[in-house]
Amino acid sequence: MSAPPHDHPGQEHASVSAYVKIAVILSLVTALEFASIYIRQLTPILIPLLLVMSAAKFALVVLFFMHLRYDARALSVVFVGSLVIASVIGVALMTLTGEFLVFTR
Repeated sequence: MSAPPHDHPGQEHASVSAYVKIAVILSLVTALEFASIYIRQLTPILIPLLLVMSAAKFALVVLFFMHLRYDARALSVVFVGSLVIASVIGVALMTLTGEFLVFTR
């Protein structure tokens, strides 16, 4: 006897093509992250730029590949909220020690 599926009625999951599109987007953003490291003109904004790109990738992975897009909104808030809090603390610590390039002394 097999267990019933845990899908929520009335909510369809993304198609295979949607997952392929998301994988392509994640690959492109990763390529942009690597490319931005080698562009000297981006040095003053490199850390915030990398933080934003990684947060976007995190959100895509969490919402689609972990299927939080189809679960309760509170679960998405827990994952994304913890990312925001960790990013703010990280930026605050980098600014405090003077390692953050945007706020050099």
